[in-house]
Amino acid sequence: MIKRRQFLIFGSILGLSPYIKAKEIYTFEKEFDTVKKTILAVQVHMFPKHSKLPSARSMNTITFLFDTVKHKSYDRDIRAFVIEGAKELQKREKGHFFEMTAKQKEVALRAYEETEYGSNWLARIMTLTMEGMFCDPIYGSNIQEAGWKALGSFGGQPRPKKRYLDV
Repeated sequence: MIKRRQFLIFGSILGLSPYIKAKEIYTFEKEFDTVKKTILAVQVHMFPKHSKLPSARSMNTITFLFDTVKHKSYDRDIRAFVIEGAKELQKREKGHFFEMTAKQKEVALRAYEETEYGSNWLARIMTLTMEGMFCDPIYGSNIQEAGWKALGSFGGQPRPKKRYLDV
């Protein structure tokens, strides 16, 4: 049998959980602004213009990544990992990664990839970027189905009628 005191404590915790979640999302949005240019630079380096696939910039993958990772259903540890990994890259490159030449970025990313943390972070960014490039366009990326067209493919059926992000 639950005691009155335990019930009150449990009820208080449940009452605070939406507030905690909302604060966590707000903090993520604020933190993301500090690393957005770095993450975008990594995405653009991985998927540049004039390759067989559309570029990350033309596919709006940074917005897809942000919307996906900030969603309430997304794992909060991975959300933090996305931010911390970008901060680590910024720190390693003294805040200048997005200003580097393509050759310098390649060297920097290969060095980061040599660390276990960096390798895992780059794999996560690659996965999220590719999800954006090949998702249904309803999610704000894969503009004009360009990712599917580049592969000679098409999306799954049935196509979504509304974004999971809006649910």
